[in-house]
Amino acid sequence: MAKTIKEIADELGVSKTAVSKQIANLGLRSSLRKNGNQFAIENQQEKLIKMAFQKKRQQEIVTENSVSDEQSQTESQTANANQSQTANHEVCDLVGVLQTTVDTLQAQLAVKDVQIRELNARLAECSTALLAAQETARAAQALHAGTIQQQLSDGEDRVAASVPEEQAAPNKRRWFNRIFRR
Repeated sequence: MAKTIKEIADELGVSKTAVSKQIANLGLRSSLRKNGNQFAIENQQEKLIKMAFQKKRQQEIVTENSVSDEQSQTESQTANANQSQTANHEVCDLVGVLQTTVDTLQAQLAVKDVQIRELNARLAECSTALLAAQETARAAQALHAGTIQQQLSDGEDRVAASVPEEQAAPNKRRWFNRIFRR
């Protein structure tokens, strides 16, 4: 179950600021989940934080006990062994956190790939529909042009049929006579 920074600080007996600084030092800030206005710290992250504080305490203990050479030497060896074990655990925990992050990102990437395939399919459908609409528009334009041409040719035939040739000829002569005055 996720804990808050305050809960971890209370468990360790340190301030919230100290826990926040340790989170920043470990580089965990970007992987924390936000729950309202608080950060939710998962179990693996909590272990890393607690180990960092244990390491810090062990270093303080080693420094305090360096008064006596024998004790200092024994404690240093123990502290080094503990530190190397702690470092190994920290590395393992960090690898676990990173692996979880990689798995999450890969799952998100797989979802995005599916979305891209679906969008490409829709785009292909739209392109096909657009081509069909363009062909229909061309056919309609050709039909319309043919209809207009037919109407024009029918109109000329009607005009020619309605005016007898006898009437058309005097008009031509009049026009010709007007120009040459005959």
